[in-house]
Amino acid sequence: MFSIVKERVGQILLPGDEFCCGPQDTLPLTDSGRPERLVAGPGLRRSGDRLLVSRSGVLRHKEPNKFWIESQQRRYVPAKGETVIGIVTAKSGDVFKVDYGGSEQASLSYLAFEGATKRNRPNVQVGDLVFAQFVVANKDMEPELVCIDGSGRANGMGVFGAAGLLIKVSLGLVRRLLVPHSDLRADLEQLFPCELVVGMNGRIWVRAASVQQTLILANLLQSCDTMTAPQRQQLFRRIQLGALQD
Repeated sequence: MFSIVKERVGQILLPGDEFCCGPQDTLPLTDSGRPERLVAGPGLRRSGDRLLVSRSGVLRHKEPNKFWIESQQRRYVPAKGETVIGIVTAKSGDVFKVDYGGSEQASLSYLAFEGATKRNRPNVQVGDLVFAQFVVANKDMEPELVCIDGSGRANGMGVFGAAGLLIKVSLGLVRRLLVPHSDLRADLEQLFPCELVVGMNGRIWVRAASVQQTLILANLLQSCDTMTAPQRQQLFRRIQLGALQD
């Protein structure tokens, strides 16, 4: 039954675990009256009416029918449509090579920026950080990134400024930061006003009003990987009290 899957949300599952998601009529219905298809996210694989666990972690659920495994995994596998933070490592002709932390580098065309033309080229240098989206992510093809959306707009993507700090965290923490109304993100912004750019590849760029605040936020983000919510809130309160006393 679909309800059986939901009952296991929050439990720790191991690779090889399997459970039945039940007949299709137990799934939520669309506007047309047809049953929704259960969506298996990272860490899960469908096989008929069963969900198979491919990596250890905690089962999570997002309404109405999406499930995934949240883990401390750090190795990123590119997926089409996901946004990542990359480092420009080289320029070859009209294409930049970008390190996104995967098994191979991705390509980024100079035309894949808002307003870029053959005469108006973007100012991108080796060593720059870019926030970009995968348009090609296939095991048989070289990964390809762009810094524009489907309408040709940057929509927040592009080259970063010089200020700020880049850190590496687990992929599970990234998803916790990206969920709507994230408690973790709200706690961070309440502690110090800051800018956060979160890449699905486990890289986070953070900038606060001062270097000291930026370093504090970076250390907190890395510590949150192994903390429960009550532990995190207690730590944040201590830091907030210390900041007020200073």
